[in-house]
Amino acid sequence: MKPVLQVALDHVTLERALKAAREALAGGADWVEAGTPLIKSEGLEAVRALRREFPQATVVADMKIADAGRMETECAAKAGANVVHLLALASDSTIREAVEAARRYDVRLAADMIGMPDRDHLVRRARELEAMGVSFICVHTPIDLQMQGKLPFDDLRAVSSAVAVPVAVAGGINSESVVDAVEAGASIVIVGGAITNAPDAQKAAAAIRKAMTTGVRVATDRFKRGDESQIASVLAKASAADVSDALHFSGSVAGLRAIVPGVKTAGPALTVWTYPGDWAKPVEAIDVAPEGSVLVIDAGGRPPAVWGEKATKSAIQRRLAGVVINGAIRDTASIREMRFPAFARQVCPCAGDPKGQGMIEAPLHFGGQRIHTGDWIVGDDDGVVVIPKEKVLEVANRAQSVVEREEREMAEISRGSTLGKVSELIRWEHQRKKDAKKEE
Repeated sequence: MKPVLQVALDHVTLERALKAAREALAGGADWVEAGTPLIKSEGLEAVRALRREFPQATVVADMKIADAGRMETECAAKAGANVVHLLALASDSTIREAVEAARRYDVRLAADMIGMPDRDHLVRRARELEAMGVSFICVHTPIDLQMQGKLPFDDLRAVSSAVAVPVAVAGGINSESVVDAVEAGASIVIVGGAITNAPDAQKAAAAIRKAMTTGVRVATDRFKRGDESQIASVLAKASAADVSDALHFSGSVAGLRAIVPGVKTAGPALTVWTYPGDWAKPVEAIDVAPEGSVLVIDAGGRPPAVWGEKATKSAIQRRLAGVVINGAIRDTASIREMRFPAFARQVCPCAGDPKGQGMIEAPLHFGGQRIHTGDWIVGDDDGVVVIPKEKVLEVANRAQSVVEREEREMAEISRGSTLGKVSELIRWEHQRKKDAKKEE
């Protein structure tokens, strides 16, 4: 089977999904999928709309059927789907009912292996599904695991060598990794965000198609998910606002201002607690801070200053990534000349005395956030955001996903749309108003 490129339309609005589908098919995508979020938001009208607009295309309904196998397969088939996705975790009874319905309505079933506890279960269940009559097996690394740096290729190799039916793969695939997908045995490559969130989905689909056909990777700096060693480089591509969005619109340290416009910091925190004006512990921390770290200093939120020109010069010598001060800073003109990322609550010309009170690596609490050594700090002109260390990889990857989605939305606005139209605000507002009236 010649490898198939399937574009997953995981939108929540039909108009934007259709727009992305037009571009993707023009760029060389073979199959077009109404993703689960789209079907949940728009219902099977999404499948009907794809069938109407693309009568010759293979239309996939990602139903993720878990129950009522006959009924849901029949509904998707009647709506115009050629391929219907069900969950491998569904009961054997549900699978068999779906297989019978698929045969009756001449559609093919793909079993999504999402949620399998380990590779042994994955391979065993794939063989069982093949024996029950499923047309395709889909090895799928879900978005939430992609954000932890997981990829599907080892599982793909195991499954593709264990079954004879074609195997599909989904999960974080781009114009570079698609070569790995094909080499690992994928007959169907399912791509979502790397196409649908690209500013030009046609161009993105063409690049992936080219890589699939030639076996030569097409380089990209987007649609990648990093591992632990790549956190800094991933966060370097995201703004503080992007990170806050990835944290569900939280994480902002209130009341801090950027001292140097146009510069950004991203790095793990080394925390320092001191008294207002006592700059001993902040200066001592410079000499023990690991390269690339951000000093986070709690000086009570008020003057005198605990940081200035010489501390900044020392931090640069030690290759620190920045300083965040819940307190006062001075020598700001010199710090701006040095382009060192500095954030503070106040600016004050008066410095205090180095009394040596305080503690390095103390847990801090200011600006509405708790900050510990090892948490990650991202700061720019919009302010400072803190990422808890236990979830930094996931948040960094989610922030990159925010960047990608916003690039697509900005491209649509540049082509004549508006934020209100892209977000379909009126549609959702009407529903909220309608619900409110019902409650009255």
